[in-house]
Formats: sequence, structure tokens, C-alpha cells
Amino acid sequence: MTKAICVYCGANPGASPRYADAARALGRALVEDNIALVYGGGNVGLMGIIADEVLRLGGDVTGVIPTALMEREVGHMGLTRQFIVKDMHERKAMMAKLADGFIAMPGGLGTLEELFEMLTWSQLGIHAKPVGLLNVDGFYDGLMGFIGHASGEGFIRPQHAALMMVDSDPQALVQRLRARHAAAA
Repeated sequence: MTKAICVYCGANPGASPRYADAARALGRALVEDNIALVYGGGNVGLMGIIADEVLRLGGDVTGVIPTALMEREVGHMGLTRQFIVKDMHERKAMMAKLADGFIAMPGGLGTLEELFEMLTWSQLGIHAKPVGLLNVDGFYDGLMGFIGHASGEGFIRPQHAALMMVDSDPQALVQRLRARHAAAA
């Protein structure tokens, strides 16, 4: 049973309002399926938007934020629970431990780093949790092209490329993660 999904996303809202719309839609999908949100604990950008939507709908939200970011006043103060940790390494480890699966929304370097760390951990057998990519308006088309290229060039095995489920529909992606989590259990 999928109890919590960790969502990686931007600390900025992005250039298009569709990114915020997608964050709200993903928040609704989580609440409708009674799945808690685990995320980076911020109140800015897509992070704040998805957390606010899940909270508005009565859902459960756990934030994990490093002390340095909390001190910059970007920590969300209205969460179900907020863990303040020493650094980014502790943050990522705790988020991974608390979640049954992962979804990356549009974001920047940090989002990409978190996504690829979870994919690498899956590839190495460190976890068997599903990893999804919410491809809002083709945001990740270039990345998917690169993954295909790296696979074709023999650097990523096809079965490892297939570890990442990609969808543009938040509800469909949540259902796919849930089904893969159930199959792995």
C-alpha cells in the first residue's frame, strides 16, 4: 500500500502558470488517493504550491528542510509535520526513508539531482520504490531524449531507463506508481 510519495520540484514557480496548475493537480491526486506528501519543506515555488494544496484539501504533509534553508525563512510553517535536519544529505536520506515512491515535477538542478539519485539507488538495488516523472507541457522531453540517447549508446541499460515512469497526467502517474509499488511488495 502506498502511504506517502515524495515529490521533488522547483523552489521557483517557473515561467508558465501550467506548472503551478500541475502542482495543484498532483496535490489533489495525492489527497484523493489518501497518499501523504513528503517534500523539501519549503513555502516557495512549486514546493509551496503543492504543500498548500494538499493542506487545503485536508491531506497530510511532511516537510524535511535543512537548518540553513529554514533560517533563510523559506520553511513552511503550517505543515502536518516539519523535520529540520543538519544538511542536504540528511534531508534526502530522510525523505527517501519516509516515502513509498517518488515523483519529480518541473524544477532545476536540485530536482534533477534528487531524481537521478533515486533512480541510481533503484538501479543499484538500494530501494525498490517506484520513480515517476511528471512531464508538464513537455518540460522533460529533452531529458527523455537524452536518456534514450544514453541508452542507445550503451551507457544506460534499457531496464534501468524503464525504472522511470513518465506521464503528463498527475492522476495517471500516481496510479502507475501505486500499481508498481503494489507489484514490488
